[in-house]
Amino acid sequence: MYEEPYKWVEAVGNRRHYLDEQFKQGSPVVALPYDAGILLLTVSKGTPKLYEIYDRLALGGMGHPADLEKLRFSLLEMAHVEGFNRSPSDVTGSRMVKYGIAPVIKQAFEEVFKAPFIVKILLAELGQKAGKDSFLVINYDGTFDESTHGAVLAASKVIEQEMMTYIRERSSGLSLEQATGTALRAWALGELTQRRAAEEATEGERDAAGPMAPDDARLYTHLRETVREKTIECALLDRNQQGSSKYRSLTSEELGRFLPKDIKPSLP
Repeated sequence: MYEEPYKWVEAVGNRRHYLDEQFKQGSPVVALPYDAGILLLTVSKGTPKLYEIYDRLALGGMGHPADLEKLRFSLLEMAHVEGFNRSPSDVTGSRMVKYGIAPVIKQAFEEVFKAPFIVKILLAELGQKAGKDSFLVINYDGTFDESTHGAVLAASKVIEQEMMTYIRERSSGLSLEQATGTALRAWALGELTQRRAAEEATEGERDAAGPMAPDDARLYTHLRETVREKTIECALLDRNQQGSSKYRSLTSEELGRFLPKDIKPSLP
C-alpha cells in the first residue's frame, strides 16, 4: 500500500510522530564557544553522550545509545579515512555531515519498511582562530542546520529555539567558568521546558503557555533537584592544547570548581 504517494507521505508522518515521542525524556545537549575554544555539556545517567571524532571535531548525541554508537563509529571511520587519503585539513564538520552522515540518516528515515535511527547529532568544529568555530545539528530525518554561535539538542525545535535564545543573550566573550555556568543553565532550561511540555495535556495548551521565562534562580533550583545521582559530562575543544588533538574532557576537579557549592552531582 506504500506504493501510492499519499500512503508514503502518511507513513513518513507516522514515523515523525513516533520519533518525536522518543525524545521527550532525553537529556538536552549544549555546545557553545568560550574564549579558548568550544565547550560541550550534557547530564546523563551514566551512558556517555559526548565524544571526540577527529582532531578538531567533537560530537554530542541524543537518542537511542545503540543508534548513536553506530553513527559515531561511521563518523570516526569516515574522518580517519578522509584524513589518511587526503589530509587532516580536509576533515571538516561540513564535509562529514553533508557528504557522510546526513544522507545515511535521511535514507533510513525515508525507508518506511525499515527502522529509522532514533538519534539527533550535534557536531562541533574548532576553528583555527576565535570566531571561526562552527556547529552543525542533524535531525533524525537527515535535515541539518549550521551555526557559528553555538548549538543545542532537545526534544523539539521549539525547546531548542528557547535554549538558543538564552545562549545568544549570554555567550559573548565567555571564560571557561562562565561558559560552564551558561551551559548548565541552558541545559536546565531545556530539561525543565521538556518536562513542562510533557505534562501539558494537549499541544494547544503548550502553545498557550508560551515560552518559559529563563530565570537563573529557577534554573539553578531545577539543577539541584535533577542532577543528584546523575553525571555531568563536559568536554572541550581547547585551542590552547598542545598537539593536533584539541579534545579533552573537563576533569572532576575543574568542574567541581565551576559548580555552585550546593549542586553535588556524580562527576565523571
